[in-house]
Amino acid sequence: MSIPPGSTPPWQPPPPPQQPLRKNRRIFLWVFLAVQLLFLIWLITGIASGAGSPEDCDTLDQKTCNDAETVGTAIGVGLILILWAVVDVILGITYAVYRFSKRS
Repeated sequence: MSIPPGSTPPWQPPPPPQQPLRKNRRIFLWVFLAVQLLFLIWLITGIASGAGSPEDCDTLDQKTCNDAETVGTAIGVGLILILWAVVDVILGITYAVYRFSKRS
């Protein structure tokens, strides 16, 4: 009994099919950049919201009202920056855990 060249004998199982190599998609990078863009937009709109002159200063004079609005804007921007840093740290830890779990 002769076996044609390039074919497998009937008593051996065929070799497993090779899976195509997966393209390395940088999904985390795009998610990270999207989060950064959202925080940047939020920060810019937060800064711009305090750039006008306030109209609803009931009993305050104009200078005190402007100062109060500036302080409020600074506190809001500070909170946005703190939240941004916390989210970046959480994303970094999540990425590190993901990378360490994929190591062989």
